[in-house]
Amino acid sequence: MQIESLKVFCDVVESKSFSKAAVLNYISQSAVSQQVRSLEDRYGQKLIERGKRNLSPTQAGEILYEVAKDALARLESMEHRLRQLSDSVGGTVRVATIYSVGLHELHPYLTEFMRRYPGVRMRVEYNRANRIYDDVVGNAVDIGIVAYPARRSGVEIREFRSDELVVVCPPGHPLTGFKRIDIRKLTGQSFIAFDRDIPTRRAIDKILRENGVRVKIAMEFDNIETIKRAIEIETGISILPLMTVEREVASNSLAVVRFAKMGYQRPLGILIKRGREIPTAMQRFLEVLLGDT
Repeated sequence: MQIESLKVFCDVVESKSFSKAAVLNYISQSAVSQQVRSLEDRYGQKLIERGKRNLSPTQAGEILYEVAKDALARLESMEHRLRQLSDSVGGTVRVATIYSVGLHELHPYLTEFMRRYPGVRMRVEYNRANRIYDDVVGNAVDIGIVAYPARRSGVEIREFRSDELVVVCPPGHPLTGFKRIDIRKLTGQSFIAFDRDIPTRRAIDKILRENGVRVKIAMEFDNIETIKRAIEIETGISILPLMTVEREVASNSLAVVRFAKMGYQRPLGILIKRGREIPTAMQRFLEVLLGDT
């Protein structure tokens, strides 16, 4: 039995998906199925219960998962200690981030890290914030990056950076005639919002409510790219992080207006499982993110 098979099996259990486990391990979905079947043949037990919508481990699968996770953690700890005996930094760093950060803000950090430590393999996936918290606690990823980080059991939060929130409009919109505006000028505007369960949506709703601003919600989306496309076709305006629209502003497909009296910020946080041992590669990436070196 290979260690890789145990790793793949644990990824299937944690992601509840053969296809996601395939992506995480850079192999085909059929290869994942084959490795799970080989484990089932080895132990003479059905390990995964396949339902119509999702899958879950059987009782035997839960036993194997528990022991395999412990074995993999011990192996990772051993490799970490062995690497500390040399000057090289290797291994894999698994990062989960919300879409807007992954698409618009993480690239320079990844580039710098890979320049410094070419022996480390980076695995980056995009997900919604609630899933990222679960993946950090469940050891499916090493590091999570979310907006408006919230206290959760088993999660340590480190401050990352803040994004300036701005009004985003189609070019030629009446609001673009102002360099800076009072937030109350948004009253009555057709507004493109995030879905209600997204932290940035809740934070923007709070800002509007505290200033007595009522907008007309025209559309709601779960990601920033779709919101930008809706603004471009003049469906409405929105409030978004400035860094996420810089490319569109440069190409004149979108326009931004800053707020007048108070700069509204979107804080970003780094999530780490509380109490876990931090391998060298993971520590070096945290240092790059936090500017500690």
